[in-house]
Amino acid sequence: MEGNFEEQNKLPELKLDAKQAQGFLSFYKTLPNDTRAVRFFDRKDYYTAHGENSVFIAKTYYHTTSALRQLGSGSNALSSVSISRNMFETIARDLLLERNDHTVELYEGSGSNWRLVKTGSPGNIGSFEDVLFANNEMQDTPVVVSIFPSFHDGRCVIGMAYVDLTRRVLGLAEFLDDSRFTNLESSLIALGAKECIFPAESGKSNECKSLYDSLERCAVMITERKKHEFKGRDLDSDLKRLVKGNIEPVRDLVSGFDLATPALGALLSFSELLSNEDNYGNFTIRRYDIGGFMRLDSAAMRALNVMESKTDANKNFSLFGLMNRTCTAGMGKRLLHMWLKQPLVDLNEIKTRLDIVQCFVEEAGLRQDLRQHLKRISDVERLLRSLERRRGGLQHIIKLYQSAIRLPFIKTAMQQYTGEFASLISERYLKKLEALSDQDHLGKFIDLVECSVDLDQLENGEYMISSNYDTKLASLKDQKELLEQQIHELHKKTAIELDLQVDKALKLDKAAQFGHVFRITKKEEPKIRKKLTTQFIVLETRKDGVKFTNTKLKKLGDQYQSVVDDYRSCQKELVDRVVETVTSFSEVFEDLAGLLSEMDVLLSFADLAASCPTPYCRPEITSLDAGDIVLEGSRHPCVEAQDWVNFIPNDCRLMRGKSWFQIVTGPNMGGKSTFIRQVGVIVLMAQVGSFVPCDKASISIRDCIFARVGAGDCQLRGVSTFMQEMLETASILKGATDKSLIIIDELGRGTSTYDGFGLAWAICEHLVQVKRAPTLFATHFHELTALAQANSEVSGNTVGVANFHVSAHIDTESRKLTMLYKVEPGACDQSFGIHVAEFANFPESVVALAREKAAELEDFSPSSMIINNEESGKRKSREDDPDEVSRGAERAHKFLKEFAAMPLDKMELKDSLQRVREMKDELEKDAADCHWLRQFL
Repeated sequence: MEGNFEEQNKLPELKLDAKQAQGFLSFYKTLPNDTRAVRFFDRKDYYTAHGENSVFIAKTYYHTTSALRQLGSGSNALSSVSISRNMFETIARDLLLERNDHTVELYEGSGSNWRLVKTGSPGNIGSFEDVLFANNEMQDTPVVVSIFPSFHDGRCVIGMAYVDLTRRVLGLAEFLDDSRFTNLESSLIALGAKECIFPAESGKSNECKSLYDSLERCAVMITERKKHEFKGRDLDSDLKRLVKGNIEPVRDLVSGFDLATPALGALLSFSELLSNEDNYGNFTIRRYDIGGFMRLDSAAMRALNVMESKTDANKNFSLFGLMNRTCTAGMGKRLLHMWLKQPLVDLNEIKTRLDIVQCFVEEAGLRQDLRQHLKRISDVERLLRSLERRRGGLQHIIKLYQSAIRLPFIKTAMQQYTGEFASLISERYLKKLEALSDQDHLGKFIDLVECSVDLDQLENGEYMISSNYDTKLASLKDQKELLEQQIHELHKKTAIELDLQVDKALKLDKAAQFGHVFRITKKEEPKIRKKLTTQFIVLETRKDGVKFTNTKLKKLGDQYQSVVDDYRSCQKELVDRVVETVTSFSEVFEDLAGLLSEMDVLLSFADLAASCPTPYCRPEITSLDAGDIVLEGSRHPCVEAQDWVNFIPNDCRLMRGKSWFQIVTGPNMGGKSTFIRQVGVIVLMAQVGSFVPCDKASISIRDCIFARVGAGDCQLRGVSTFMQEMLETASILKGATDKSLIIIDELGRGTSTYDGFGLAWAICEHLVQVKRAPTLFATHFHELTALAQANSEVSGNTVGVANFHVSAHIDTESRKLTMLYKVEPGACDQSFGIHVAEFANFPESVVALAREKAAELEDFSPSSMIINNEESGKRKSREDDPDEVSRGAERAHKFLKEFAAMPLDKMELKDSLQRVREMKDELEKDAADCHWLRQFL
């Protein structure tokens, strides 16, 4: 098996002699223990990993331990694995871009002398960018966040700082958060944080357990740093070096924070920005406003399938995959990533984006022209960063040049547009492009490149400084060409002397070991053997022939090599000088990258809207405090994009005072979940600035989307399905406002029927009476539909509770169920669960028994409650008193609130169970004179 594995995977052979192995083993023992670090050792042609790392790599990436080898023997033996260069790239990409539980270290050296040359983590991938993105686009921008929490009187204030190394932005924020850290979670999601710096000592406190849970939900790597690193002193001088422009506004900004400055201090230390002079004067700093975008937590991101997942069957399973039709290399994708995590709440900016998308939708010719030009735009942000880090050369400069010379074509395409939005296009793009490409900006850059780079050599794949750019280089080039001519003349002269044909019998080669040499085949060698031994120096005899030289050729060859070395040295000096000059255009290229990537994303929105089989419509957007959410003929964009789906559109009318809170019932597989999710997806798309999959749409801006859809077990953290459901619901109850959008699916199904229904009712009452947010509540508790009647009788209720159901048809004779997938007004009085079981081919006997038991238990009417009359032993129905319903619901809400406030993370299990029993006993006492409440107990 080992032989087959090695042959199939072509594992490099681990070649170390006994002395080298012993030296390495002695070095390896000196390395500090770090369970998160995966260490690679560069062996020139391949890499190796050792110890625990080798076992991890063999099991995770090779899927077999037969890849392991032993280095050394006996008790000193060290398990090892060899890794090809291609496999190293694959592993590094997975560790740094996909996972959040490891850091990567790369060592170079030999024997016992090794040194650490590169370190990387999910939030700090800078040193590995050449490996990670050599053959792939950079789709997302890694961001490192540092937080400094302060707990006081049951409240928590978070100081936060972040650094975006790709865009070279520092950010600061300070905000009050609740016990579920909903503000922090939505901030981490919006920023796309990959790693979070955290004070080590803080992690020991009980208050921080919930904070850790919040970070884990966002899938960020938690990196603890000593508390003394979180200091705000000396920031002034550090920022003066890093931030471009006047330092006074920076001082004013930083002085407004207390907790964010220590967080920033730790962040600067961790990211080592000050150790690289290329960062000086290249960063901007800003205040991060947590209310500046729609808030999305990790549950909402999952429920709405916003980002791609490894389990997606195709790209259209996620909103990002569906909407990503960007053309620019990487820039557009990264901006779309950011926009989907940061939907707008500014009415004017949303309308501006929609205006531009409408322009591109209506003008197909303009759209196609711009897309063709943008396809030739390189990843300006990454090219620029490579040049600033002195990792780039002429190839990077040429790509920037080729992008810059496309601008006149983009401008011409825009100038030809004279439609409704011509002034907006001119103001937003055309004027800015003209300013960026004038003779004082990119015009000067283009002149520099055309003057300094030999553009004629690009066809040969060579990137060289033009000899006309520098007199010394021109002189060296002349010398090189003269010597080349003299060598070729000597070649011809020698051929005549030896009576051999030039290039056919007597060849001129350039060997790495000997320089310029003559070569003849072994067949020709006997003809000139005498002259070879007397007039020439034979260097080498091999299968391909005999190589020889003479004093003249050797002298000319040595002179040529000396000139070539000087030429290359001069080229390198000039390239460095040109690179340094090009980096002075950084600010211009940054503005250009922002402009082109925005245009790219909005073109992508327009392309999606226009190319779908059923076109999208432009939504009408109203302010936070006004308007309703009315979607006519709405569809789920990702579901309708699947090849096998014929989507049935539905209307959704969330109307203030009428149907602001909607209870959606209906059969399993009837489309309830899809319907409520599509409303959330459409609202998110509209606030990103996209057209939406509707016939007509009017949307009141929402500041947050909360979604609790299909919670799964988190068994690794000891969290059951029901507990996960309750934790996510707690976030909604604490974080939602009347300006949010709430989507809840199947709440309370993870516990007993009565407990689940009681919780669901109390939660609905709280959302209706306290939160007053537009809500879609899908449920199989048909009893909840009575909430619409109960709340219609409550004076002063301005929310409006309405019942809707997804329709299904049952054939009276065959009892076959047909899903109609239409959402209609009114309640549904059954779940059709037994019919769905028939779909799954349950045995007939099981289905028959299920019908019998269901008939015994099912006796419900939305307008009445069934009670048991103990005296007569008969069942009867009666209307509940509205005051009693209100009083009972208030007591149930009190019970729920007390339960939610229990500090479960600090309590022993037996203490928490005892407290719940006491609360239940108190509830039973209060229910003695309340029939409505008593029925649940």
